[in-house]
Amino acid sequence: MTAAVAVNDPDRFRQDTRAWLAANCPPEMRRPVRTEDDVCWGGRRFVPSSPAQRDWLDRMGQRGWTVPDWPSAYGGGGLSPAETKILREEMAAIGARSPLNSFGISMLGPALLKYGTEAQKQEHLPKIARGEIRWCQGYSEPNAGSDLASLATSARDGGDHYIVDGQKVWTSYADKADWIFCLVRTSKESKQGGISFVLFDMASEGVSTRPILLISGYSPFCETFFDGVKVPKANRIHDENRGWEVAKYLLGHEREMISGMGLRDTGRNPLIDSAIATIGVDGSGRLADPLLRAAIARFEVRARAFAAMSERFIDELKAGQAHPAQPSMMKYYGTELNKERQELAMAAGGSNALEWDSEASDTGAAARRWLRSKANSIEGGTSEIQLNIVAKHILQLPGA
Repeated sequence: MTAAVAVNDPDRFRQDTRAWLAANCPPEMRRPVRTEDDVCWGGRRFVPSSPAQRDWLDRMGQRGWTVPDWPSAYGGGGLSPAETKILREEMAAIGARSPLNSFGISMLGPALLKYGTEAQKQEHLPKIARGEIRWCQGYSEPNAGSDLASLATSARDGGDHYIVDGQKVWTSYADKADWIFCLVRTSKESKQGGISFVLFDMASEGVSTRPILLISGYSPFCETFFDGVKVPKANRIHDENRGWEVAKYLLGHEREMISGMGLRDTGRNPLIDSAIATIGVDGSGRLADPLLRAAIARFEVRARAFAAMSERFIDELKAGQAHPAQPSMMKYYGTELNKERQELAMAAGGSNALEWDSEASDTGAAARRWLRSKANSIEGGTSEIQLNIVAKHILQLPGA
């Protein structure tokens, strides 16, 4: 294993990183993700779609590069923000897939690093980094969505443990997750001040899930039920009744993750390829439909601008200089861009994009993605809520 080069020699680090990726990223892991099976989520029940997928996860995990900017003591790569950026750039240059997608990485991990005890960090972070445990998020409830602080799932004092009863909804991949990070009510004296943040195993007695079918025909969402679930108090993150602090911090990282859907695809624009295949080109070799051509060009400009803004935001976030409300701005804009991308994909595909079942349409991939994108405006905090946050905390508009 090649040792990481010091921060003060970025050129050498880039050269070594490029060489390591060339030698260790399997060719199969340099192809675009096409189906859910192409995505590595890890976990106790994880079954690799191919030996290459397993090798890529293991090699990156051993190096700490599934979470390159986490401390090495917790399974990370110990890289500086500048080195992490170089790694991302070199992976993008060869089209390397992410070795591991994980709510543990994108949401729980940052919260544990900030609020967890040393014992909790040592227990959970290395397993997240290696892809050994798959996590889900227990936030929304049937009567507590945008007004999340109205949640009613209760955690009664059982001595050295809590007894959890209640229901969560829209719990992504709850039926596949190993553990859950969950908001529970430990006091009714204060709406936000009576919430605690706990972790527990989804295999615990009293936990059950039920899938929710979406209009797209595919759904990662579930209803999740808790009936007398015993949760050790050692699994509570931060103080009792102060879980709202953890929840808000984690939501910022969730919104950052969701905003990433707005980032443009690398390489040749697939919208152009699809439109040309459907509509053809004019005498100058350009897409024959001038209105669609202009719409794709406008989208491409906005997507590139968003990518530049996203890069700056990540740099500011890692440096501790980002505005607390910036994730809401990024989430809103990224959501709108992804919805626009899916609208254009439908327009580019013509009537063929409406087809639902055939191999030629990849079993209706374009239509299913278009339908799925509608939920982007709701998950992680509705667009209306994000705009309110931006108006109040960034624009400081009167009355917001």
